[in-house]
Amino acid sequence: MSQSGPKFKLLHVGVAVPALESATTSLEDLFGYTVLAGPIHDPIQKVVVSFLATAGSEEVAIELIAPAADDSPIRSMLNKGSGGAYHLCFETDDMEGALAHAESLGCIVVALPVPAIAFGGRRIAWIYTPSRQLFEIVEAEAVE
Repeated sequence: MSQSGPKFKLLHVGVAVPALESATTSLEDLFGYTVLAGPIHDPIQKVVVSFLATAGSEEVAIELIAPAADDSPIRSMLNKGSGGAYHLCFETDDMEGALAHAESLGCIVVALPVPAIAFGGRRIAWIYTPSRQLFEIVEAEAVE
């Protein structure tokens, strides 16, 4: 089956954690991961994040996400005992087209595009699928 609409590329897997330090150490010790970027404080999303992967690989990164404020969406999720895998992030070069495509398939846009510090100001948006999955959409870097 061919896909019509915007192109998507899996960018990272988001994992909710109570604190970055212990989770980072676990990934380093268990799997040989290293921090690619972070910790990065994002006051818009009310989180602190780090991106990890193995050195020199083309694999999908892991984004560790910890709450940065009492009203962080991650904190409420962790308080419910729902830590761990949180979301998949897909990159697209057509944010508006991607959101329109998602909505046409019954998805709900739960957060409209806003700049994200972790992505150098590229916009991110959040969608929730009819099958109850949360996905982050991030704008691809502009090609010059």
